[in-house]
Order: sequence, then structure tokens, then C-alpha cells
Amino acid sequence: MRITGVKPLVCHCYRTNWVFVKVTTDAGIHGWGEATLEYREPALAEAIQGMERRLLGRDPHEIEAIWHECYRDTYFRGGPIGMSALSGVEMALWDIKGKALGVPVYQLLGGKVRDRVPCYANGWFSPAKTPDEFAEKAKAAVARGFSGLKWDPFGKAYLNIGKAELRQALRCIEAVVEAVGDQVEILVEAHGRFNVATAVRIGRALEDYDITWYEEPVPPDNLEALAEVKQRVRVPVAAGERVYSRWDYQRFFELRCADFVQPDPSHVGGINEVKKIAAQAEANHIAVCPHNPSGPVANAVSLQLAACIPNFHLLETMALDVPWRAEICDESIVFADGLMGIPDRPGLGIELNEEAIAQHPYDPRDLRHYRGDLTDIRPVNAVAWYKEK
Repeated sequence: MRITGVKPLVCHCYRTNWVFVKVTTDAGIHGWGEATLEYREPALAEAIQGMERRLLGRDPHEIEAIWHECYRDTYFRGGPIGMSALSGVEMALWDIKGKALGVPVYQLLGGKVRDRVPCYANGWFSPAKTPDEFAEKAKAAVARGFSGLKWDPFGKAYLNIGKAELRQALRCIEAVVEAVGDQVEILVEAHGRFNVATAVRIGRALEDYDITWYEEPVPPDNLEALAEVKQRVRVPVAAGERVYSRWDYQRFFELRCADFVQPDPSHVGGINEVKKIAAQAEANHIAVCPHNPSGPVANAVSLQLAACIPNFHLLETMALDVPWRAEICDESIVFADGLMGIPDRPGLGIELNEEAIAQHPYDPRDLRHYRGDLTDIRPVNAVAWYKEK
């Protein structure tokens, strides 16, 4: 079997644009990957297309060799674009291998340690602005079965936060906790917003709410700053979605930066890289919670990984999505009692519809975090994309 093509496909999905990868072979077997990188989709698509020249004629089963050579021969190594492109291609190679051998990818990675995956919800809040609106949205999400809720309550604050803004954020958290807190895990997202002093101030205020974690309290550029915040607050810290290689993660673990580590399979190098990082985390007695706010292939990959990582803890899941998600793919995910079932179909267990993807072409979007409309991340007609039981 030989690789005959590598193709990026970009699909608008309201908040951003999904970036998929299709790798074809002369045996008629193709594989799918996802490299969605918010707001840098054209550059990413070009990077994926540029990998085709190296991969043509290669045996797709040689995943480790292909990955190593692509990484080695990128002179300016690492970074979000290069690693995301490599991630999407690597996923597609695993999909091909699983299909060729007639087994799900988790069987190729050592087999399952669990049959269902505990999930928490992101995106459940759209387009809430006030504490009361967040509370009502939280009740609705819990009614759908979610046992964990994550959101960023910090408006458009950056580096510092005023007293009034902080009080509003804390009122929002309190409203959600009062509405559903005894039933669900509360995960507070900061999106790398704050300087050390402000992050510590907020972290200490969060001690009153029995939260599961405080995510990305400081910008991702300085791991020492993150480690300092973790040392100075008494709530668990989660981070790692913007760490782009196992080499960067080595320093992350040395500094004990977080209590929960969040590698993103679409950005950190793909499936095998998450497995390697998870093993590093396991050796440090740290739980793995993959970053997973993207599209259907990324979710399929995350489920395969969650199936076979012993120190896996929670999977991020978008509570609702654009209605055309069901048109562009055939995912069949069962969600019940806060748990997602792991598909047993060969490969990643998902197929995409290229014609349907073409009906939703690339549409530029900009970062919302600092302009006051962060919670507007889903259209009014957003729907559940999984089967509820």
C-alpha cells in the first residue's frame, strides 16, 4: 500500500473553521484527520498540502518513521501550525492502518482500559451574559446529562481585572454553583488571560466554590509563571492545550505546572504523541484531560485515546454544535449518564462527506476573548450532535 494524496478540507462551523485532512492510498483505503487551528486555517491548510510531496509513495503503515522524518526535516521545529499539520496527517495514517487491519485504533495502541468516557461540557452557555442566564443554561446542560461544566466568566478582561468585573465573574460562578453545583463538577476557564498577581488573586477567590480546576490562568508563553500560580493558589490548575510537543512538555512536567494536563491531539503531534505525553504524565501521577473543543474527527480521536490511557480523567465535549455537523460526517456517538461510548468501527470510526463540507466553505473569524462577545460561540439553531440515552 502506498500514499497517493494528502488533501486539506476546510469547513466553516460558526465560531471558527474545521480543518480536516484526507490521506488516500493506492489500495482504495483513505484516512481522516483533523488539525483545526482557530483563526489560522489558511496557513494550516497550506502546511498540510505542503506535506504531500514528502508522503507520496510512502507506506502509510510506517507512522513512526513518517512522523519522525517530517518533524526532523522541518528546520524551524514545533509551533502551532507545523505541529497541527503533522497532527492531522498522523491521525489519518492511524485511521488507514486501523481500516486496513479491520480494528479500531485503540486496539493498535494497547487495547481498552474503559468502555465509556466521562465528559464535561463546553459551549453549553451560549449566548449567556448575566449570572441568571448562566444558571438557566447550566440547568439545561445538566438536564441533558452532563456531569461537568466549563466556561470563562471573565468578560473581556486581559492581564488585570477590575473589582467590579471580578465581582461579576464570581457572581456568575456562584449562580451556576447554586443552580447545579452539587450535581456537577465546576471547571473555570481563564484562557491564559492574566498576569501572575491577578491570576493568584482570582485563584484564591475561587477557593470558596469547590471547583474541579482553574484552567490556563496565565498566558502560555512562560511555564515558570504558570508553576508559580499553581504553587500560590489552593485550587487545582489545568493547562497544556498550547504546549506543542513532548519536548516542551518535558519542561512542563519538571516544573509541576498543573494538576491536570490537557494535550490537544490536533496540535501536539497527533495520536501517538498524546500517548507519549500521557505516559510522561502517568509517571508524574498527573491526570490527562485532552483538550477537545473542535470537530468530529478530533472528537473521534480523543475517544480512541481516552479508551486506552490509564490516567485519563475527563474529556472536553462541546454540548451543542452547528446543525450541519450531522451532514458532513457519519459519527454515531452515544451519550448517557455523563459518559460517551467508544466506537468499535475500524480506524477512527468516522467518515466525512466531502460534498457536504464544500457547502460550508471557509469564512474568516476573529478571536472573541477580549472584545466582550466570548459566549457567542454557537448559532441559535445549534443542536446536540450525539445520541442521548
